[in-house]
Amino acid sequence: MCKINRQGRINLYGQLLEGELRDILSTRDGFLYNLLRYQLGWADQHGQPEAQPFRASFQSLLAPAVCDALCGNFESSLPVAAAIELLLNFYRVHGDVQAGRVDAGSRPSIWWVWGPSQAINAGDGFHALARVAVMRMQDAGFSPETVLKATEMLDSSCLTMCEGQYADLGFQDRLLVTTGEYDDMIARKAGSLAGCAVAGGAISAGADSNTVAQFRDAGVKLGMAWQITQDVSDYWGAQGDGLTASNVLNKKKSLPLIYTMEHCSLPARREIGAAYSKRVLDPSDIARIVEIMDEVDARDYCQQRSRTLFSEAMAIMGDDNTDQERKKGLQELAAMALRPEARPAEEATTQPGA
Repeated sequence: MCKINRQGRINLYGQLLEGELRDILSTRDGFLYNLLRYQLGWADQHGQPEAQPFRASFQSLLAPAVCDALCGNFESSLPVAAAIELLLNFYRVHGDVQAGRVDAGSRPSIWWVWGPSQAINAGDGFHALARVAVMRMQDAGFSPETVLKATEMLDSSCLTMCEGQYADLGFQDRLLVTTGEYDDMIARKAGSLAGCAVAGGAISAGADSNTVAQFRDAGVKLGMAWQITQDVSDYWGAQGDGLTASNVLNKKKSLPLIYTMEHCSLPARREIGAAYSKRVLDPSDIARIVEIMDEVDARDYCQQRSRTLFSEAMAIMGDDNTDQERKKGLQELAAMALRPEARPAEEATTQPGA
């Protein structure tokens, strides 16, 4: 393989992942698949091809990054990466319905254009295609036993993600949530697919079962670090200089708020409680809540927690004799877990057809 810089590796992962996804959908025509292509940015509302950049998720790119670090042949991990990307879109489409989000990234969400029933149908289509994608491992030369193991891991991770989403939605009806409950929730909701991607990359590289299990644990930690970083961004902005309250107005209970409720004064806790007792939070309520968060250094705590999880994950994956040049791609990608600007709609991008 020719020598590629770190960012070049990440871009290459994204380009080849897009090719894998396009191949999976290449023989499927009809209204349902037009919705799926719309979600992926390949078609407009009329099903006509659209030249929007493909945006690969942080989680799905972990699979080729890990496989590359372990053996250098990251193309063997593309079926796993495609399955993760499809499952994430299953989650996003259903999540848009649950949250009533009008926009998904840079354009209207599926449910806003075609209604919640068709959005649920499209989400289910993404889920089914994820299983089709991982089965393509057999075409890449993996044994039926390995394919079955990867499929079971994918299904288990998807179920765990749904458990985390259930807990997250339940938190919206409660004022008090503990940090322990939050950690368990994001380990399931955000950590499960990241763990599956990292473990799938290790499986694709031919790693033994102990290594796969260790890498899966590391992936869960990276997913948790990524989620905490996004939680911080929701209150303080991607650059730490402004409010981006997309989830706050839905009364989501993320780590900055949970930590603040555990450490602020009783009057401040009552003030937050009064704001959250409203049917809908006003922007002024959120601004005041952020002021209270700053009083207890909630942002610093959350950022340190994210850095700790990242360090623990890299320590698990770094205790080997892998090629240091190949590992740079994984190191650079994993570091995105600490970058608030690396949100799902803004992570690694490749131009269609590149």
